[in-house]
Amino acid sequence: MAIKLTRKVFVNPCFLSYNSSRFLVRLSSDHDTRFFLSKIFGGLQESGVICRHLSFSPATSLERLSWEGSSHTVLLTKLENALKDLKLDEAWETFNDFIRLYGFPNHLLVSRFITQLSYSSSPCSLQKAYDLVMMVLREKSYHLQPDILVKLALSLSRAQMPIPSSTILRLMLEKGMLPPMNVLQLLFLHMVKTEVGACIASNLLIQICDNYVQFCSGKSPCANLLKPDTVIFNLVLDACVRFGSSLKGQQIIELMSQTEVVADGHSIIIIAQIHEINGQRDELKKFKDHVAPLPVAFVSHYRQFYECLLSLHFKFDDIDAAAELLLDMNRSRGSHPMDDPGKDFQKPRFVPIGSQNLRNGLKIQIMPELIHKDSALKEEGKSDLVLFRDKKLLPSNRALSKLIYGYKRHGKMDELSKFLLGLKKELYSSGESSVICDVIDACISLGWVETAHDILDDMESSGDSLDSSAYMALLTAYYKRNKSREANVLLKQVRKAGLVINLANNIVLSKNLPSNVGRSPLSIKEASSIYQPSLSKCLVEEVSDAEKAVSHIIYELNSSIYFFSKAKMMGDALNIYRRMQEMKVQPTEHTFMYLVCGYSSLEMYRDITILWGDMKRIMETGSLTLSSDLYEFLLLNFLRGGYFERVMEAIGYMNKCNMYVDKWMYKSEYLKIHKNLYRSLKASKARTEAQGKRLEHVKAFKKWAGIN
Repeated sequence: MAIKLTRKVFVNPCFLSYNSSRFLVRLSSDHDTRFFLSKIFGGLQESGVICRHLSFSPATSLERLSWEGSSHTVLLTKLENALKDLKLDEAWETFNDFIRLYGFPNHLLVSRFITQLSYSSSPCSLQKAYDLVMMVLREKSYHLQPDILVKLALSLSRAQMPIPSSTILRLMLEKGMLPPMNVLQLLFLHMVKTEVGACIASNLLIQICDNYVQFCSGKSPCANLLKPDTVIFNLVLDACVRFGSSLKGQQIIELMSQTEVVADGHSIIIIAQIHEINGQRDELKKFKDHVAPLPVAFVSHYRQFYECLLSLHFKFDDIDAAAELLLDMNRSRGSHPMDDPGKDFQKPRFVPIGSQNLRNGLKIQIMPELIHKDSALKEEGKSDLVLFRDKKLLPSNRALSKLIYGYKRHGKMDELSKFLLGLKKELYSSGESSVICDVIDACISLGWVETAHDILDDMESSGDSLDSSAYMALLTAYYKRNKSREANVLLKQVRKAGLVINLANNIVLSKNLPSNVGRSPLSIKEASSIYQPSLSKCLVEEVSDAEKAVSHIIYELNSSIYFFSKAKMMGDALNIYRRMQEMKVQPTEHTFMYLVCGYSSLEMYRDITILWGDMKRIMETGSLTLSSDLYEFLLLNFLRGGYFERVMEAIGYMNKCNMYVDKWMYKSEYLKIHKNLYRSLKASKARTEAQGKRLEHVKAFKKWAGIN
């Protein structure tokens, strides 16, 4: 038990007066003072603390000292008692006192303290545990056990403190060790819940994969211990979709191929979403042949896949491909029966990344049948274009409106009629759907009465009879618009079809209806109208949104640039880019990302700096905004090429946009490539002005990254 003593110290040049509650001692010299204090406070005199910290000055009149814990043993006892009673704040103060006096205690006590702090739910205590780990690692006085570091990293991750959590994991990775895979999954699961955490998790996964590839190339027996599994990839890829990091997602997909990690059913859905955001239709089409033959049990799961592929067909303005996909979604089911959908019945198949003709191209392994029911991922995703109902995939009213408007723009109404007939035959039994009547009503509601009449004529020619309501809706529209000649032609068709219409009631009705008259537009099925807007409403919105839509030309040009960049044919990729400029087509972020990736693969860093100049000029006009994904990739390439002025420029842009910058990643890249750069050169000794400026930028980066 520490004894609390309060002393009044009267100091003058020749004596020290010590006043306690029971005695008064007058000492004649500093030597006597030290001797007296050493007898009372044992170990303190030996450590030199008294002599070092007490200054004897005539200017000091009265000083009050509170001494709590006066020996090595007392402080240790107090620390152990505080830990035993879970008084972490008191333990922290005592621990700091002990360190100031004696340095670190034995490693068992330090480990115990870190563990107790790690189990706390308080972010303050967790931060103290992290700070303590960093202190121990700097001292290098002894080795911390991996399980202690893993516990702390997991607690930090749970508390949404991804930066310190990832730092501990990265330090472990540098020593060639990682937590068990099930623990690593939990760490990533908590990390990816926030945007900053997702950014760090993706960079950490890239670092893990790089280390794994290096270990594999060196044929190290420890390589498999560093190999991440499918679950971790899925968590990171899903976070890339949620937080709009599709360019980083593309990089993760390629890492999945390089590390030979198999993509399961969840992976394929997320990959489809990333390809849709990036406008990579050709990449996504490669998966269709593996998804289409799956049995009916998988239809619901792969609805999102078809949603993404159909969206890309519309973005590329490929209406025929969109119509074919809608008709093909429910074909070929059950071509290979499976008793248990969750069981591995087939070996992984390979899907190429980039051109299939590349000799050294990447290929990703997939198993579409493998779907884990207990996955932490939620099968959400938008349902704008494809619906799942009655074990079938059905086009939504929004998808139908895109088809109708697309065919009308291209002047291919006969193709629309063929599609409607095929849709009715493939998806609906007789009398189950009024989809054709709905289309006619929607066209009438927009004033496209001639288009509606053309569809009706095509239906008659095919022998597919429509009920009288379709004729009545069109006839009413003609009367409303005072088109008596067209109305008479339609009446002849009605009589020829053998239909009976109360013409008098129809004429009276038309006089009391607004100009946008038609039958009340129905959705694909009456029951579905509460889940989606009417076809007429969707068609009106489609016509309005078409003027704001991105031109399909940019998607086609970007696809060509991506193809040539993957093939490392940068001359052809650059020609496409120059053609865009000649056509006055505004390049997008994806345009520059594909070009940067191509140049990076060839280590053509100077060309990347030229592209950076183009990006800055377009950004100044407000026509281009870069994501943190592209900034990160630019930063890494500028570092590799030694363009430190460009590095600091990119960092400035990221700070201006309030983007998180992962300093650890850039610090590691610098130390790996430029560790000894300008270590002993001073600015005054620079041989040229250019070298002097470069030295300044290097120093600015080192200061920013915290490199001593």
